[in-house]
Amino acid sequence: MIKTLLIANRGEIARRIIRTCQAGGIRTVAVFSDPDADAPHVREADFAVNLPGASPTDTYLRADLIVEAALRAGADAVHPGYGFLSENADFARNVQEAGLTWVGPEPDAIEAMGSKVAAKKRMAAAGVPTLPELDPETVTEFPVLIKASAGGGGRGMRIVREKAEFADALASARREAESAFGDPTVFCEPLLEHARHVEVQILADTHGTVWALGERECSIQRRHQKIVEESPSPAVTDDIRKRLFAAATAAAESIGYVGAGTVEFMLKGEDFHFLEVNTRLQVEHPVTELVHGVDLVDWQLRIAEGAELPTQTPEPNGHAIEVRLYAEDPDHDWRPASGTLHRFHVPGDIRLDSGVEDGSEISVHYDPMLAKVIAHAPTRAAAIRKLATALESARIHGLVTNRRLLVDILRHDAFLDGDTHTGFLTEHEFTRTVDPQPFALAAALATAATRRVGHLPLGWRNVRSQRPKAKFLVGETEIEVEYDPKQATPDVVALDLHGVRTPFHVARYGDLVEVDSPRGSVSLRIVPRFPEPETGLAPGATVAPMPGTVVRVGVQQGDQVEAGAELLVLEAMKMEHRVLATSAGTVTELLVEKAQQVNAGDVLAVVAEKSGDEQ
Repeated sequence: MIKTLLIANRGEIARRIIRTCQAGGIRTVAVFSDPDADAPHVREADFAVNLPGASPTDTYLRADLIVEAALRAGADAVHPGYGFLSENADFARNVQEAGLTWVGPEPDAIEAMGSKVAAKKRMAAAGVPTLPELDPETVTEFPVLIKASAGGGGRGMRIVREKAEFADALASARREAESAFGDPTVFCEPLLEHARHVEVQILADTHGTVWALGERECSIQRRHQKIVEESPSPAVTDDIRKRLFAAATAAAESIGYVGAGTVEFMLKGEDFHFLEVNTRLQVEHPVTELVHGVDLVDWQLRIAEGAELPTQTPEPNGHAIEVRLYAEDPDHDWRPASGTLHRFHVPGDIRLDSGVEDGSEISVHYDPMLAKVIAHAPTRAAAIRKLATALESARIHGLVTNRRLLVDILRHDAFLDGDTHTGFLTEHEFTRTVDPQPFALAAALATAATRRVGHLPLGWRNVRSQRPKAKFLVGETEIEVEYDPKQATPDVVALDLHGVRTPFHVARYGDLVEVDSPRGSVSLRIVPRFPEPETGLAPGATVAPMPGTVVRVGVQQGDQVEAGAELLVLEAMKMEHRVLATSAGTVTELLVEKAQQVNAGDVLAVVAEKSGDEQ
């Protein structure tokens, strides 16, 4: 019987596991890096052990430190969550050799699926449909998909459509795979255009029972990261579902699988092909839990204790949809964002799995996902409506997010019709913008209301020669508004827009003003009346767009470069970001080297533009 469980993970999955343990009377031990010292999962656990350092390599990826922490805290079991060491067979063995219960599949099963190349061969032998594997050294036909052999989650994955792009994409994929998984091995597959990403949740005990617990569709992805998941899939018929479940069960049985896992497939028409087995709990597991009325974490714990699954799989009920809410900037190529999350509230009858709360600091060292927002309803249409409304009504202050994109996807006609595939975001445009003027006007009125003196009218002056004005920055654009004195409070302003009265809710955090309304949400920065003089950058200076680590330097001082040429590559928040030359010229200064840590705004290089005579 498990009495005390160490959770070898962080953020929302750690809190998710703690929630189940608290309901079942199991004490919990959290581990945390230095940046996570005040994180919610640390506070909510019964005990917590610091893993000194900041980067995942020094902390959450140190198997020896985690096993030592479990023994020091008196834990008798370890749950790996997902990501980090969750699919590391050696870590599972280390846990077992320390006399602790491993809440997951046997190390041999993890190892069997750890190499995607070997896993595909094993699945083909078990009769599971697979795509042909292509040797990266001999690829001649395009398009292809480059994939990391040792891991998933979109890391080390690249789509290549032209031969001329292949060498750079291959090098980048290998570099990212080595950084993420410690193994640069990659392979290639033919790219299935307009195919769906469909996966089957499996749950297996030590007594020979295997559940195929429904399918999930995870086709809508950006940079190969899933952002919308649902169950059941709108494309899966009863016949396809029967064959999917049979293939997933065969996959599990072929490796003697125990515990919770996921068998992933690509579906095109009525045919499907094996992708991989994730030997862990998936990020999108809540949609399965809501549709089938089960607690997968509870079953993981019970199976680890030797419990037997009922022979009858729970029947599905209704439809569930999950979206992943990320801190990232849509105006700068979805660059991950870090900083203080001043306010975080999502209303409505939804499930919120989150690693953050009001005041949380979003670190550059980890994935920028803030939360998973999940809705369950009797029908797909009702679940979509419930989820979109909850997102639109949310208060998310301090960081830019992908919230607007998620809402636009949920409201899109193609999504409503169930017409989704892995190229959904490239096939459809999502460029909706919100007019910032009424939001700025509301911010100006609310700010003026904070300065009201006694019973004097809002904006009152001794000599009124002109209406009051206020300036704000929306992103990098400055806007100015004039306003008439009217009724407003520091928190709520009602504006009449084209005959429609609309409330705007205003919150201030220093010079940051967050304005939410049924028309959307806008973040503004107050432009000071007397700004401090700024130190100018040298002409041609290229600065770091975010804190990160230099993983590649593609130029040398003195090189001639064209506009758009890659100068270097930064890694931040689990992603690579190419830093490009903004103009043609000569690299006159190169101020960084590989493996160097940089801060946002640091000058990385200077490119002196070509003169008119040189062009």
